[in-house]
Amino acid sequence: MFDTEQKILFAFPGQGSQYKGMGSDLYQEFEVAKRVYQKASEVLGYDIAELSFNDPQDKLNLTQYTQPALLTHSIASLEVFKHLTADRVQPVMTAGHSLGEYSALVAAGSLGFENALKLVQRRGELMGEHGQGEMTAFPMDLDTIRPIAERYHCAIAGCNLPQQTVIAGRAEDLELVESQVLEQFPRKRPVRLKTEGAFHTYYMVKAAQYYREVLEAAEFSLSDVQVLSNFTGGFHAPDPADIRARLFFQLFHPVMWHENLKTAFASGVDVIFEFGGGIGKGTEPEDKRPNLEGMIKKALRTTDYEVQYHAAINQQSLQEAVDSVL
Repeated sequence: MFDTEQKILFAFPGQGSQYKGMGSDLYQEFEVAKRVYQKASEVLGYDIAELSFNDPQDKLNLTQYTQPALLTHSIASLEVFKHLTADRVQPVMTAGHSLGEYSALVAAGSLGFENALKLVQRRGELMGEHGQGEMTAFPMDLDTIRPIAERYHCAIAGCNLPQQTVIAGRAEDLELVESQVLEQFPRKRPVRLKTEGAFHTYYMVKAAQYYREVLEAAEFSLSDVQVLSNFTGGFHAPDPADIRARLFFQLFHPVMWHENLKTAFASGVDVIFEFGGGIGKGTEPEDKRPNLEGMIKKALRTTDYEVQYHAAINQQSLQEAVDSVL
């Protein structure tokens, strides 16, 4: 039985968790999901369902299309969950990894879905147009990988866990970093990520400069639900100007995901639900596993906190998440 006193966190993944077919099962089964995709298509000016489900022109991994597609899938997953639970499960806080921070703001009621789509569409366009480079994840702590990265003009792009750091830079520079790491630390095998640029680093400064005007024109609302900021690792202040500024800086500063999780745990979160995206082998939605689960559970193992985790990324996992609270 669901405990109404529990503190709930809704979490949302970022770029790299997209795949062809994403959301197709929800669209076919639930009218509420179909409406989310129809609204998104109206706002974006193209058929986001066709892009997400079939990707006929191989555009899904292009940043300007990835970001709206992931946002739409995350919100569709959330809306199905709300529908099946009669909206009984209310979060006290939300969090998103990189792009997922926009889904978190929507879920909190701080940003409308249509406005979020317009923001991430332009954000993706600017990041694709003005960015360059790639990203690599290392199973290493920040202090060890930072000097190696900086030696080759690469920068820290994300601190996911104490022993998982993402760096970004030009492809040829990343290759030099990867080679040195494998030479010094043979067991620390790097993983090149599925992104179109060196996100959350100085390579994104020009994109951020253009994006600032877009953010300043966007409408944000006050909400009782707290939203975690990737830029600071803490909560956004209940102030639209503060939210805009932190989203601006998020574009070219590291994602402080581990700090986000530490803040959530210390704030007493009891249950985490993750919505949208999917990773792993297989081509169907039911084959996918959640993007953030591993990081969340590894972070928990270093603490004394007890937090339940549930995925809600496809029809099967959504039903299991719903069953957990009914």
